[in-house]
Amino acid sequence: MTTRQPTAATLEDQRIPVRAKLAATWTSFMFLYAYVDILNFFTPGVIKDILNGKVFEFDLSQTFSTTALTLVAIPILMVVLSMTLPARANRVTNLTVASLYVPVTAFNAVGESWLYFYGLGIVLELILLALIVRHAWTWPRTAPSATVATSPDRETVRAQQQA
Repeated sequence: MTTRQPTAATLEDQRIPVRAKLAATWTSFMFLYAYVDILNFFTPGVIKDILNGKVFEFDLSQTFSTTALTLVAIPILMVVLSMTLPARANRVTNLTVASLYVPVTAFNAVGESWLYFYGLGIVLELILLALIVRHAWTWPRTAPSATVATSPDRETVRAQQQA
């Protein structure tokens, strides 16, 4: 009497397009970016400082709010741009924006007292930015055109001409 052992079926591992990888990574970056700021409200004294018109060392003003909105809007727009820009522009834009956000992200640690909290958030954000740079940098190239790949070699052409 034989017993049937279950066979482990291999899961299909579909290739994910670079555009989708970039959009997903920018989305993850934005969640971290937003949640670090949101969770910061639970840091003692932060709400009091905001009510007194200060964020970190900056006075709350229209200029501060516009700058903060711009810093958040760029990665948000990168989600859409990663899915819609042509490949070459997409690659260059992702490489440029992700590289520019490395120092912006690192700046968030300056003067913070909760280094474990901010340190973890910044490290995770930097890992995501590194993934964006990697995905954009290693964007697959297209194969040579089909006419070149399928054109007959010289010897085949000569043989046909001689026949």
